[in-house]
This record gives sequence, C-alpha cells and structure tokens, in this order.
Amino acid sequence: MKKVKIGLLGMGNIGTGSYKVLHMNHGHILETTGLDLEITKVLEVLVDRDRGIPIPKEIFTQDFEDILNDPEISIVIELLGGYEPATTYMEQCLEKGKHVVTANKAAVAANWERITAAAEKGGSLFRFEASVGGGIPCINAITTQLSANVITEVMGILNGTTNYILTKMGEEGKEYGEALKEAQEKGFAEADPTADVEGHDVANKLSILMSLCFGKRVHPDDIPTTGITDITKEDIADAESQGCVIKLIANGVRNGDEVTCFIQPTYINKNHPLAGVKNEFNALFLKGNAVDDVMMYGKGAGPFPTASAVLGDVIEVAKLV
Repeated sequence: MKKVKIGLLGMGNIGTGSYKVLHMNHGHILETTGLDLEITKVLEVLVDRDRGIPIPKEIFTQDFEDILNDPEISIVIELLGGYEPATTYMEQCLEKGKHVVTANKAAVAANWERITAAAEKGGSLFRFEASVGGGIPCINAITTQLSANVITEVMGILNGTTNYILTKMGEEGKEYGEALKEAQEKGFAEADPTADVEGHDVANKLSILMSLCFGKRVHPDDIPTTGITDITKEDIADAESQGCVIKLIANGVRNGDEVTCFIQPTYINKNHPLAGVKNEFNALFLKGNAVDDVMMYGKGAGPFPTASAVLGDVIEVAKLV
C-alpha cells in the first residue's frame, strides 16, 4: 500500500464532486491500484457550506502556503477556476516539486507556456485531462494511444451548455431564451452564461487540443469564434430542411505546417456521428493518418464526470512518483 497525501485548491461543485468520488471509491482504488489517496488539506473560504458529505473542518485552510509548504503533500489538485490566482498557485507548486492536476481550461489555455515551464523547472508532472471534455478521456488518448499518428483534424462538440440549448431548440421547438432558461434551471448553464454561449469556453478547449494534436500553440483569443446567441427557430428549420442539425462546432485542421481553426454554429448532416450528440453530452472527432477516424463521446461536464477525469490523473501521477 502506498499512502499519497493530496492538497485541494477550491471546493466548489467540482472540488466537492472530487472529494465525494474519492470517498465513494476509495476502497476500490486501494484494491485495484494499491494507492491510499487522502485529501489532507483544502484551500477554501466557505468552510461551513453544506456539501452533502461530512468533511473534517480541520483540513480546511485559507492560506495557500499551508499546502505549498506541507512536505507530506505530493499532489495538488487545482479547482479554483479562472486565471488567477490559479495559474500562480500551479506555478509555485510545480516549481517546488509538487505534481499538479487541474480541470482549469481557462488557465491552461491562456498560460500554457508559464505552467509547462514551471513543471519542467521543478521536475514535476502536470496533468489536465478534465480541462477538455469532462469525463471523456480524450487528452490521455491523444497523448498515449494516438501518439503514433499524425493527427490532421480535430473537430468536436465541446460545451454541454450550448449543446443542450441547441438540442432543445431543434427537438422541442424552443426559442433560444427559453432553452437557455431551462438549461440554467437544470444546472447546465451558469447565471452568467456568456463564456459558454459566446464560445469562449470552447476556444479554451480547442486551443489545448491543437497544442497537443498539432504541436502548434494558438491562443484562445486568436481563434475565430462565433457563439449561438443569434441562432433562431428559423435557422433550425432551415437546417432541418437540408437534412441537418445545428451544432456549435470546434474545428482545427493541420495541412503541413499550416493550421486553420474556427468555432461556429455549423450545419451537420444527420448521417454524421456528431449529429446524434445531444443535450449536455460532448464528443470529439479526430482524424489520424494511421488510425483514420476516431470519435470519443460522453458527459462533458458535471461534478462526477469531471471528478472522474481529475482522479484518473491523480492515480496516474501517484503511480509514477
């Protein structure tokens, strides 16, 4: 048995989900991997929030230094979200030799160079499977089983909020505003949905995917992006008349040394595998020069699917160190 102590930065929905999944599956993980994983410190202000599971109050701290300087903590899970202080905290942990796992697509996409340089400087491992596709193990697939391929195209539905809205507009005839309100009521959309519906969230994910698939760094701000806010029932009907559905598609193509990319609502023929991806589900479609076409599908968001990816990374790191 190998004891691994973990520091957790942030205990919002994803942090709480990760704590719950680890608690729920601790025995299974111990039995199958020999790893005794324990979250021993949590950076969080809202200590008394009801999270639906007993959490010892003594593990909470409001001082990041308590985690950074704890010699027994070898892995840090960053789930604060946003650019700062998340990026700086990840940098400091990596430079100090602590391994970092994150679901923070915004920080990873915007500060790729800073974070990877810190990992190299500290000789630390950095894993970010949960930053793209929620519970879909797409990054692991790209960096391991598909790494012998020259990947020439990456295309996907990478945001559950927008896909839910477009599904409801297409299948139930709802107006955009009505579908958005329903998505918010069901917890699929934030109170301020701008990052999702304008495509910014997808831009972060496509930037990460292109860095991995093409070895080309394209900042999210440099990806031509159009969201779904102007989609109408008439647009949905026009797509239907052509045997198509509308999906918010992220697309990156490599042609030699050139990379082109975009994010925009797109007519997808109903015969295409992506056309059947509905509601909050995501899918990623890749084209490799050896494997040809590959599609990965699953829940792209939510506390438990995302926690699945987070803890998968933690287990991988813990096995390697």
